[in-house]
Amino acid sequence: MKRIVLFLVTNLAVMLVLSVMLNVLGVNRFLAAEGLNVGMLVVFSAVVGFTGAFISLLMSKTMAKWSTGAQVIDTPQSADEQWLVGTVRRLAEKAGIGMPEVAVYEGEPNAFATGAFRDSSLVAVSTGLLHSMTKEEVEAVLAHEVAHVANGDMVTLTLIQGVVNTFVVFLARVVGYAVDKVVFRTERGVGPGYYVTVVICEIVFGILASIIVAWFSRQREFRADAGAARFMGNPGPMVAALRRLGGIEPGELPKAFQSSGISDKAGFMALFSTHPPIEERIAALESRG
Repeated sequence: MKRIVLFLVTNLAVMLVLSVMLNVLGVNRFLAAEGLNVGMLVVFSAVVGFTGAFISLLMSKTMAKWSTGAQVIDTPQSADEQWLVGTVRRLAEKAGIGMPEVAVYEGEPNAFATGAFRDSSLVAVSTGLLHSMTKEEVEAVLAHEVAHVANGDMVTLTLIQGVVNTFVVFLARVVGYAVDKVVFRTERGVGPGYYVTVVICEIVFGILASIIVAWFSRQREFRADAGAARFMGNPGPMVAALRRLGGIEPGELPKAFQSSGISDKAGFMALFSTHPPIEERIAALESRG
């Protein structure tokens, strides 16, 4: 979950910064000086939307290291570090990607992979995960993260985010223009009501747009689980790792999915979950045989 949450937060922050900068430069005023220029607004929205998404992608590794305090293993200092780096290298070779940076950070059982390029990614695991799982289970989790990189999931989500950003930017300015004219009754150009409404709408629409990105993220988790099963030779180790993360005894259904970014949110909040419920992931793996 960490890589997706960091990506979404970074994207929203970049979008807001870009919006403020463009307001200062008077670009918004130019778009709505004599009524909304819809054609130019569409082009403007796409440029800003995809720029925000790609900047977020390029910052993903740096933001992940900074926010988690992950320490990259440049030279393994212990047998455990040698095993961790060696395992990631072997999995990367199986996946046909360049060797990722390998990092460890303090925290509850979790792991993530991020980065803009398949051959220059980051795979990070928490100390909690390393201490609570068997080596086979840790390897399965690493295989899952390597599968994310091999599948190009961050790039895919970036493109999806760019599309939804375009709609966010466009709709925010349409609503801002309407509010400025109808509520604040600005007759010429645009007034303060337009700028304030645009920023508020970008925040609200941006949060709602994350529902779409979260849905795609959930679908990519199933594919990464399948990739882990393929790299490991069978789905057993990944199923065991998922059960461990959920605190599930063999044959028992999950009770809570708070660890490793897996959520037990119900109702509307479930729409924002970036991971499917553990029981669905286990069922999908076990159906593979």
